Amino acid sequence: MAVLNIHERLLPGKADEVGALLDTLSGPDDRLWPRDAWPRMVLDGPLEVGASGGHGPIRYLVSAYVPGQWVRFAFTGPRGFEGFHEFTVHPISDETTVLRHTVAMRTRGPARLSWPLVFRPLHDACVEDGFDCAAHAVLGRPVPYTSWSHYVRFLRALLRRRPAAEARTAAA
Repeated sequence: MAVLNIHERLLPGKADEVGALLDTLSGPDDRLWPRDAWPRMVLDGPLEVGASGGHGPIRYLVSAYVPGQWVRFAFTGPRGFEGFHEFTVHPISDETTVLRHTVAMRTRGPARLSWPLVFRPLHDACVEDGFDCAAHAVLGRPVPYTSWSHYVRFLRALLRRRPAAEARTAAA
């Protein structure tokens, strides 16, 4: 199954300000990833082509990076995710910029079901929370977080209730 999933947020900031948020991804002062509510994005080194890591069960490597403008992550897991996700920065005017997140992939095997039923709703909520983090960073003040659907809340509660042995195995 082909997947194209695009999220955009118009932010009140210059392209270089919004682009600087990309450069903090997975670092100690990550100002884009919603790490308080979601599994942290972790890479095995600095944000650069060839770095590998992921967040939660999603694994990838940095396949392209133009500081302040674009970063692409090629999926290496879970099995059946074949493609990439990326963040891009698009200046609209001197004072407004669009931050875009795109997933472009083919799903195979069990991922044909896990993507639409589990991963997509969680992904969509996580990306919107990341955009809220970006808005907070460029405005310099907290913004209300986008609310999660009942289904996202259900999935998060269900995933938190995994038996301890299973959780330890998944973390290994």
